Order: sequence, then structure tokens, then C-alpha cells
Amino acid sequence: MMPKLPSTFHPGMELIRPMYYVKEADIISWKDKNNLQFIQCACKITKENSCESEEGSKREEVKRLINELRQKNKYIDTNILRSSQNVNLDTIISYRKGEEVHHFLEDYEKRKTENANRLFDNLSNKMYN
Repeated sequence: MMPKLPSTFHPGMELIRPMYYVKEADIISWKDKNNLQFIQCACKITKENSCESEEGSKREEVKRLINELRQKNKYIDTNILRSSQNVNLDTIISYRKGEEVHHFLEDYEKRKTENANRLFDNLSNKMYN
């Protein structure tokens, strides 16, 4: 989920998540310090998956998994966030941009030829220089 994106259903409006970079534990700590109550199960999906189910939601399952990973790597939160930044699309098998789906094979032959030509040029330069 992006911290800011245009609304899908309301043209001209944007969805902004101002606390995107704030850790949930810090929000809960601030809430407790200020004796605030959060709305529980405000989202229909959350209510169906979490409140009425003993198994919990996928979100809760992922939170538990990340907590387990934190025990092994104290930088896991930063690593997860950074893994979504500065992505080299040449290393991705496929991705979607809007309605378009792109696959690494689209330009594989072109890149293979370019790499071969670059290698040949480098070898030629070394031989003749």
C-alpha cells in the first residue's frame, strides 16, 4: 500500500496515509499514554476475518511472522521497507503498471544481444589497446 495514491472511486481525491512510516508499536504506545481508544473492527473485511474468527486474519498472521523475524534480525522492518524501493525492473520476473503486465521475456533477446555486443566491444578494446 502506497503512502499516497489517487482515489480509485473518487476522481480528484487522494488517499493519504500520514502515519505510513510510524511503527504500529509506537502508535499503540502513544494511544496508551494518552488513554485513547481505537475503533475496533471498523473495516468490514477486518471484522469478518479477525473479530469473528478464532484463527485471525492474514494481517495478524503476517504480524506474528514479522515478530518472529525480528527476533533473528533487528533490522527486519527497515529491510522490508527498503526491499520495495529502488527496484531494478531488469531483475524482476514480471510486474504490472496500471493495466499493463510486463514480463522479463519481452525484451530478453534484445538485452541478450546488447550484452553480447558489449562483451565483444570490451574484448576488442582490450586486444587492440
